Amino acid sequence: MKFYKNFILFIIINFSALAIGSLLMNDGPRTLWYKNLNQAPWTPPGWVFGIAWSSIMLLFSAFMAYLVQVDKSKKVLILFSIQFVLNVLWNFLFFNQHYIIIGLLNILFLTFLMFYFLLAYSYQLKNKRFFALPYCIWLVLASSLNFYIALYN
Repeated sequence: MKFYKNFILFIIINFSALAIGSLLMNDGPRTLWYKNLNQAPWTPPGWVFGIAWSSIMLLFSAFMAYLVQVDKSKKVLILFSIQFVLNVLWNFLFFNQHYIIIGLLNILFLTFLMFYFLLAYSYQLKNKRFFALPYCIWLVLASSLNFYIALYN
């Protein structure tokens, strides 16, 4: 029962991050600024991002619900909070302010943080740690897209 309460709580928090990020991006993907950028050839179609992020946040919510059951330390919540801020902040930096390089640094830090989550808690979570893997993989892809834009614009 405790897992389900935590799972619902993390779903609310993680989907709030998506909503806040969407608000802060200021219609970013539909702006002329973004459309005129030289984008990576492997950039997915726009509709993929919504499906990917929704799936990732559901899985990451399960990861966090399991993690807080086995590790009740403040460190876990601090790391989660940093992840939340970095996730939301990237939208503002990249789409709203057009800070491509700062956005890249932000997303790289977020990527390293998520891989830390995946690796640091592998002993405690065992196979449940793989709930964080899609987030890590997606961030590698997103980082490569941001890097390409930084390089070619």
